[in-house]
Amino acid sequence: MAHHFNSIGGSTAAIQLAGIRPDLSDVLPISAAERSSRVNKAAMLMRLQGIDGMLLTASTSLYYFTGLQWYQSERLIGALLTPEGQIVYVCPTFEESKVRETVGQSAQLRLWEEDESPYQLVAQLLADLGCATQRIALDEAAPFFVFDGLRSAMPVTSIVNASTVTAECRMHKSSAELALMQKAKIITLEVQRRAAKILHEGISSLEVAAFIDQAHRAFGGSSSTFCIVSFGAATAIPHGPDGAQYLREGDMVLIDTGCKIQNYHSDITRSYVFGQATPRQRSIWELEKSAQAAAFEAAQIGVPCEQVDAAARKVLEAAGLGPGYETPGLPHRTGHGIGLDIHEWTYLVKGNTRPLAAGMCFSNEPMICIEGEFGVRLEDHFYMTEQGPKWFTGQSESIDAPFGA
Repeated sequence: MAHHFNSIGGSTAAIQLAGIRPDLSDVLPISAAERSSRVNKAAMLMRLQGIDGMLLTASTSLYYFTGLQWYQSERLIGALLTPEGQIVYVCPTFEESKVRETVGQSAQLRLWEEDESPYQLVAQLLADLGCATQRIALDEAAPFFVFDGLRSAMPVTSIVNASTVTAECRMHKSSAELALMQKAKIITLEVQRRAAKILHEGISSLEVAAFIDQAHRAFGGSSSTFCIVSFGAATAIPHGPDGAQYLREGDMVLIDTGCKIQNYHSDITRSYVFGQATPRQRSIWELEKSAQAAAFEAAQIGVPCEQVDAAARKVLEAAGLGPGYETPGLPHRTGHGIGLDIHEWTYLVKGNTRPLAAGMCFSNEPMICIEGEFGVRLEDHFYMTEQGPKWFTGQSESIDAPFGA
């Protein structure tokens, strides 16, 4: 077997798991005061936009504004926000005690029985609150049946997408949110470093993914929110192939994974070679790092999001890749927003002219796909400060030492 560089291989899952010491002493949950300020901002945006009420369903936006986490089902459960900043929860009667565990005894709840229409209840609630019902905003993550139910209960009401309120709040992260994401990303980068150490010829991608899940939990994070482990030619498939693969000498390795801390996401990709990198693998890896660096440098306050994507593509196209979304090249956008959802507003993609602003967080992952050969994705995230972009985790050092010396 060829010499493996800088901690690629040479250890075992048991040894790496035994070396993990969790420390969540610096993790602070989002405060009630911060949630209250979020609601006030949403109410202000509703007033500016002429929205008479906003219905949040079982989604990350419900959690963002209220702290209530619920699963999506066929029963309507959620919260109605008024332009005055009032919150009234709507839920099945039999779920009241469970909902109150989070929202408390003083919260306003409107309950519906199994044989009643929750949509009629929402219409009645709006009337009782003295809200006009010309224009109601509905959670963008709401299932169609909720929209359909509201439309039947309030046929003359205009139902609009609440993302003009929710995304406008959520895409600008507070220092408390940034700290939670920073913690999640530090954990995932360390898990990535340990995963590289357990590699050996013949190991299966499923075994590596199982280790990564255990390691995320050992550090005090959630289970892996997702995990892509690809070897060899399969690394050119952006979201990985189905089924098991087995590692061979000289394979490109691509691992993309994340976890959550207090429901805030990490999402980091590392690419490197098991064994000796060929000149071809080395040059493509360096090109990927250059494209990632160009995107970061382009991300300045006030610059349209699409210019960040364009900066990465310019590097790749100058090297003969693409153009556009053609492969060999970059077949997807350069980056996505991240927070309580792994992909959320806003996006680093052509056509998005929204200017970059403080508190926005993005993945930076201008992947190079060479179908039938290999792919390279380096993914780190940055957030915008008033002075410009700041990495959560710095770029991978080199193809030979992806986690540093």
